[in-house]
Amino acid sequence: MAASRLPYPLTLTGDGIILREWRADDLDDLVRMLDEPEIARWSPMPSPFDVEAGIAYLKRCYQNRVGGRRIQLAITTDGSRPLGEVTLFGVDLGLKEAELGYLVDAGERRRGLASGALSLLSSYAQGSLHLSRLLLRIDPGNVGSTAVARHCGYRLTGEPPILQEGPHGSSRLDTWELVERQPDTRRDRLRNVASRRYRRRT
Repeated sequence: MAASRLPYPLTLTGDGIILREWRADDLDDLVRMLDEPEIARWSPMPSPFDVEAGIAYLKRCYQNRVGGRRIQLAITTDGSRPLGEVTLFGVDLGLKEAELGYLVDAGERRRGLASGALSLLSSYAQGSLHLSRLLLRIDPGNVGSTAVARHCGYRLTGEPPILQEGPHGSSRLDTWELVERQPDTRRDRLRNVASRRYRRRT
């Protein structure tokens, strides 16, 4: 990998999740997924998100990927239909830090897809890209996203919030930083469940 470029193409696999590059034939799924009030509320996406917006989105994604400026991958369970997206951007190789983001289709939430994808990309960023400071920016009102962050080992930093204007009003973004190792496998999570259930440590 060149000093200023992120790898392309890229596929990451683990724990029942396959993260893959976006494709032109994902357009219909992308539009359906992003034309949703909850996503518009917490992100700067165009709203309504139509076919024209989807074409522009995929074009920007491709340009950013081939240019090595960000990692932007579709979340799938089998490498086919996209169920969400996870990104790594704002990379500073000198400071060894980057920001991540994630979203999941409204009909696919509460399946662990966001936490699985975030853990997978975070692990890749630490292990393969050698980034030591991974950040999230989340409005505290976005309780689903904050729950994912906490589950994956991210914690609030106490830094001043960042104000962001979007199509549905302003957001106040708190900064979260990865401070703990995420669960690596389904076996780890089952062991944690067992330890809580039987009130013993494993």
